[in-house]
Amino acid sequence: MRLQDIAIVTNSPLDTDMVLLEKFKSHDRIQYDPKTDLFSYRHDFNFRNKAALLTEIQRQTRKGGGIPVRALKESWKEAPQAIEELEKEGEVLVTRTVKDGQLRMVFWNEIKPDEESGGKPVEKEFLDLWHQLKVPNDVDLLKALASEGLQATAAETPIPKAPSTKKKGKRSVPRQRQAKITNIHLKGEIDLSRDYHSTTK
Repeated sequence: MRLQDIAIVTNSPLDTDMVLLEKFKSHDRIQYDPKTDLFSYRHDFNFRNKAALLTEIQRQTRKGGGIPVRALKESWKEAPQAIEELEKEGEVLVTRTVKDGQLRMVFWNEIKPDEESGGKPVEKEFLDLWHQLKVPNDVDLLKALASEGLQATAAETPIPKAPSTKKKGKRSVPRQRQAKITNIHLKGEIDLSRDYHSTTK
């Protein structure tokens, strides 16, 4: 984008204020090309194909974490489709949102299900056996534990709260204080124990 266009869009004196322009050029998210005199936004990642994407995912996973798919999508619009292809190929592992199954995080799959990498795919027979296992209900589980001389772990006991010192119940109504009459000359004419409001203003 041209400098004049940025100044118009942001409504700032970017093209006339040299100090502001130097700070703008030195910003870590701004990329300036002196040949074309154009400015662009610098993304977190710089890749434009599936192979470079996989390399970046591998680099981040080796550092100890995955990459949010949103950040990858900002750098390259076709990143989600490439990630899904890599997931089908077994190159990456993906976490998804529970609500709608959207891609959330992507990790490099270090152990691939083939002989060369050391991993093997799980046999279908084992998967079927695993899914056929039923978890016993609580009562049967407690009986089975008791028959083996074991007991279930107890939940953490909550710490009892200290009793409050305030008594609950009806509040006592404040007593009506007797007004001390100091203006003796008004005695009898006006009841000084009540608030007095003049009828005329």
